[in-house]
Amino acid sequence: MHKRHYSIETILSNLNIENLNEMQEASIEATKKHDNVMILSATGSGKTLAFLLPVLQHIDGHNKNTQAIVIVPSRELALQIEQVFRTMGTGLKVTCCYGGHKREIEENNLIQPPAVIIGTPGRLADHIRRGNITVDSIETVVLDEFDKSLELGFQEEVATVISAFKNIKRRILTSATQAVEVPDFVGQLHLNNWIFCLQMQHLKQPYLFSTLFLTIRIRLTPCSSCYASSGVVQLLFSAITGSRWKECISY
Repeated sequence: MHKRHYSIETILSNLNIENLNEMQEASIEATKKHDNVMILSATGSGKTLAFLLPVLQHIDGHNKNTQAIVIVPSRELALQIEQVFRTMGTGLKVTCCYGGHKREIEENNLIQPPAVIIGTPGRLADHIRRGNITVDSIETVVLDEFDKSLELGFQEEVATVISAFKNIKRRILTSATQAVEVPDFVGQLHLNNWIFCLQMQHLKQPYLFSTLFLTIRIRLTPCSSCYASSGVVQLLFSAITGSRWKECISY
């Protein structure tokens, strides 16, 4: 694979952003070492760039097939992500697929496969059934705000879309809700196969988990960092009362 070098500095300049925030940096580092990453962070915290930059790292600029797909719960979110990707200035083709306008417009755009497709579950499933998307070449799947897709009743459509991809190598899931589980249809259900990048409320730094953090009903405020290593989660806590004592918990 011949990966084209994309300058993060140039991308940030195109987006009028001075620096990545810590959650975005943590996401990039996590995806360098792990194939299955879940980003849990509040709305407006920069999750779009937190998954687009890692996706870009794995795009082969010489490959003329679709290599990554981003599944979102709404047309508005799809268009927003598409605009961010175009503004990044990579020169890569991107196509946005969603209901509410003529499918034929998208079909024409898909004749020459884009490097990245962004779309809603129903419209993507329709294109796959019609053979408009080169599913065998897609290796990276992003489910942005996947919990909302499930809440809106798109589970069947999302499952249909993901099941069509037989060569998935990387999965990135994002959610603004911390009480989430990995849906069955995503695959790689064993918790040790996932790394969680968590930006908890009132915290300035993101935390990486190599097992499911929800097994820990946290009533304390993490004060320093969380280390991912061979399925063991080590959390450093300070008491919610503001005291400075620390306790290390391992699982």
